[in-house]
Amino acid sequence: MGVFALPARHVSGRIGSRSAVSVAVALVGAFGVARAFAPETAGLILLTFPIGIGMGLAGAILPVVVKERFADRPGFSTGIYTTGITIGAAIAAAVAVPLTIHAGSWRAPLAIFGAVSVILTIAWVGLTRNEPPHERANGGPLRLPLRSPLAWHLVGCFFFMSAVFYGLNAWLPDVYVDRGWSEGSAGGLLALLNGISIPCGFAVAWAADHWGRRQRWLTAAATLQLVALLGVIAVPSAGWVWAALLGVALGPLFPLTMTLPLDARSDPAEVAAIAAMMLGVGYTLSAASPFLLGVIRDQASSYTPVLWCIAGGAALLVVVDGSLRLTKAPRSGSHREPATIAE
Repeated sequence: MGVFALPARHVSGRIGSRSAVSVAVALVGAFGVARAFAPETAGLILLTFPIGIGMGLAGAILPVVVKERFADRPGFSTGIYTTGITIGAAIAAAVAVPLTIHAGSWRAPLAIFGAVSVILTIAWVGLTRNEPPHERANGGPLRLPLRSPLAWHLVGCFFFMSAVFYGLNAWLPDVYVDRGWSEGSAGGLLALLNGISIPCGFAVAWAADHWGRRQRWLTAAATLQLVALLGVIAVPSAGWVWAALLGVALGPLFPLTMTLPLDARSDPAEVAAIAAMMLGVGYTLSAASPFLLGVIRDQASSYTPVLWCIAGGAALLVVVDGSLRLTKAPRSGSHREPATIAE
């Protein structure tokens, strides 16, 4: 998802953002179905790669769609699709095992999830067929803004946000099992966290469009996340309270962070370039978070250093979010290749 967020700007620049989303979701659907029929483990793993490619492309292209179509309501529109991602992941996780048991094979849920994505591809094409024409850069997509301090600041925002999220989802239940909780109760903490994050993320994303600067909401959510993590360390017995507060904080962080490229640039092509860099570098770096935290756990034989590392990432997120100052750049930035804009 990280590596293939980077070329997303090439795809959207050549064929338009909505057609690019169609290609991305079609990859997820087609190879999702094909994966269910892979005869060997190696085939199963290889067919997972195109699914990740589709997800990486779509993640970086959707901010461009929002910029083109819903520039007046970026928080609400971003909240719509990020809420969809969260709900979809939650449903898939909840029904995968029951479907496997009922069908007697692990291939059944893979085939069903792939088929759902195929249906969604058809629905996306049908629902967007009467939308206004795309703006397409005839001169080619923009280069990644690798020399832009702002772009690297956004990479930091996304990296620390997602690293903390992945770390919590990977290790929070184990922390509480180690503290004597049952596996069911410890898993319930994660379910509570993710369940609360869905409505809170959507509500705050909508509110940020109407009241105050989105960066202030972002910093407030990051601060609440840090407070809750310190609570997990200092008063672990109140695990349900901290899980609820973490859900309230984590829910808005993803959609609000995804709106940052929209606030940073005015031109859709520039949004595509900076979003590709933010997600590409940010996802690639944060993907190592659960593994590195596991190494720390093995070396320390305790989860306390793991929690302090996650809290440290949350503290750095407060710093990078709080120090962010966005002023929309002119429509032609210094990193842009010569290009004309045509429908």
